[in-house]
Amino acid sequence: MITQKQFGFLSNGKEVTEFILDNGVIRAHILNYGCIINKLFVPTSSGEMHDVVLGYDNCLGYEINGGYLGAFIGRVANRIKDSKFTLNEKNYKLFANDGKNSLHGGEKGFDKKIYAHEIEGEKLIFTALSPDKEEGYPGNLQLKITYYLEGSSINLCYECTTDADTPVSLTNHSYFNLSKEENILNHELTINADYITPIDKGLIPTGELMAVEDTPFNFTKAQKVGLYIDYPHNQIKFGGGYDHNFVLKNYGKYEKIATVYAQDTGINMDVYTDNFGVQFYSGNFLNNEIGKGGRIHVKRAALCLETQDFPNAINQVSFPSNVLKAGAKYSHKTAYVFSVDKK
Repeated sequence: MITQKQFGFLSNGKEVTEFILDNGVIRAHILNYGCIINKLFVPTSSGEMHDVVLGYDNCLGYEINGGYLGAFIGRVANRIKDSKFTLNEKNYKLFANDGKNSLHGGEKGFDKKIYAHEIEGEKLIFTALSPDKEEGYPGNLQLKITYYLEGSSINLCYECTTDADTPVSLTNHSYFNLSKEENILNHELTINADYITPIDKGLIPTGELMAVEDTPFNFTKAQKVGLYIDYPHNQIKFGGGYDHNFVLKNYGKYEKIATVYAQDTGINMDVYTDNFGVQFYSGNFLNNEIGKGGRIHVKRAALCLETQDFPNAINQVSFPSNVLKAGAKYSHKTAYVFSVDKK
């Protein structure tokens, strides 16, 4: 069942609508502003419903705070070095909103848009146009993102087409905390990846690959997030913890790529995708913002698993290309699937 109600108004006077998807197993609250997942209730092992994502109670919270909580990210997720790239022998300059780099689409990325919507059965579909030269990117990009619940999973399907070659990498930036603790250090995490794309001091991938074996990044078997989060390793120092792209083993094949588990609630979350990589971010830059119900977003209050193309791929010939050709279709799917330990 999908219902809707007014969430509030942005500072520019535009109304924001909240859509509630409820299938009797889990419940998702999604905004037409930024396609934000505002709340996501799943059952704990004791049977109560627990909201597993960070967010804000009103529009102002999303407007004045950074972090992209729960939002749809594009035109290109993650960072583009020096806010520029060359495509088809043309140079493009982007807005620098992360030092000298462009992050998550620039000054007004897809997280800042109001989306048109339609409901088809149990599917909530958002659409929008990203016009040619928006934030410096070439091509008119027609966007479509679909949310639907299926059993204990929330599914996100990304689609777009363009009339000119352009880089594209779309993701969702939900911050998950499956427990009732104030941070995610005791969460157990598994990621199906043998390599990361190591970063420099500016958090830009170097273009190389680094094996995770015998490093703090070895999540091929379940490991507590906090075990090595402050380990004296250069990559940990550069990220202030974990803020790295993991190279998925079978990219292009839709399969389970990560698992997160919180013992106190018994909640387990499996992540499925057909994308190239996943950014594991341990909430290092959360800075005591006040969230839903007065909750303080302390440092590392939640973690993100952002399925994506490799960061800065447009400037790295060694990475799989993220250029969407004119007339071609971009299509990726990600799902977060929940289960519980029965007490």
